[in-house]
Amino acid sequence: MRIQAIIKRVIRQFLRDKRSIALMMVAPLLVMTLLWIVLDMEDYVPTIAVTDAPQPMQEALEEQDASILESDAARGKIALENENADAHLLFDNNRSELTMEGSNPTATSAVQNVISSAVKQLNPNAPDLNVSFLHGSSDLNLFDNTGSVLIGFFVFFFVFIIGGVSFLRERTQGTLERMMATPLRRWEIVAGYLLGFGIFIIIQSIIIAAYSIYVLDIYMAGSFLSVLVITFLMAITALSLGTLLSAYAKNEFQMIQFIPVVIVPQVFFSGVFPIESVEWINAIGKIMPLTYGADALKAIMIRGEGLNVVTVDIAVLIGFSIGFIILNIMALKRHRTL
Repeated sequence: MRIQAIIKRVIRQFLRDKRSIALMMVAPLLVMTLLWIVLDMEDYVPTIAVTDAPQPMQEALEEQDASILESDAARGKIALENENADAHLLFDNNRSELTMEGSNPTATSAVQNVISSAVKQLNPNAPDLNVSFLHGSSDLNLFDNTGSVLIGFFVFFFVFIIGGVSFLRERTQGTLERMMATPLRRWEIVAGYLLGFGIFIIIQSIIIAAYSIYVLDIYMAGSFLSVLVITFLMAITALSLGTLLSAYAKNEFQMIQFIPVVIVPQVFFSGVFPIESVEWINAIGKIMPLTYGADALKAIMIRGEGLNVVTVDIAVLIGFSIGFIILNIMALKRHRTL
C-alpha cells in the first residue's frame, strides 16, 4: 500500500508537470528527427572550376556528378576565393594542377573522390595530381575543421545555462523582486546583470579559445583577438537569450528543459554537420545565432580572414543580442510584477 501511494504521488506529479512529460516524450523524437535530417542527406555535389581541361576529362567529371564551371585561370582563381567553386582544375602544357578551396571538409572530400574516380576512369595508371590548398592543408583533420564551431558552441552552451539559471535564482530567491521595489528601472536591472556577467564571459572566452588553439592545437590561420571578439559576441547573445528564457521557467529543472528545444537544434544546423547540399535545411540555420558565430569563427580560424570580412555575422549577432535584451525587459514587465 505504501508503495502504491508513492506510485500515485509520482504519477500525479508528472501529470501536473507538462514540461517534463514533453521532455520525456517529444524531445527524443525531436533529436532523432534532427539526426535523420542531417545524416540522411544526399551526397554533396562539388563545383569544380576547370581551365583548358580536355573534353574527355570534363565528361568524366560530369559522369561523377560534379558541377563543372568552365573558366580561364584568373576567373577560376576568383571563383575559388569567392567560394563559388570547391576546387580549380587547371591544365597547362600537359601539366595539371588541382587547387582545393579547403575550408569545407565535406566539399574537399567530395572533390577528392570525384577527381580520383574521373582520373582512374580515363587512365588507371595516371600519376597523382599536384594538389594545393587555398585554405588549410591536406593535414587538417576532423577536429581542425570542426574545432572552430565547437569553440563557439561550448561558449554559447555554458553561458546560456549558467546565465539563465543564475538569473532564475535571483527571481526565485526574491532578490529580483527586492531590486524591482527600488527606483531601479527594468532596463537598468537587465543591463547590470549582463555587464556583471560580461566580466566572467570575457575570462571564459579567453580560456576556452586559448586552450583550444594553443593546447589542443586546433588549426588557426587568423587573429586570436578576432576569435575573442566573436566568442564574446556569441556569449553575450547566449547570456541575453538565457536570461530571457529564465522568465518562463519556475526552477532550474525547467531551465534545463530548454536545452533540447533551443540548444540542440543549433548544433545540427550551425556547421558541425554538413548541411550545405540541402537549401531548406541550410535556411533553418539562418535563424539561429550559433550559425553566424560558427561562420565567423570558421572564416577567421580556417580561412585566415579578418573581422572586416565577417561584418555581416557580427551585425547579426549584435542584432540577436539587442532583440533578446529588449524582449527580456518586456518579460520583466509582464512576468515579474511585484
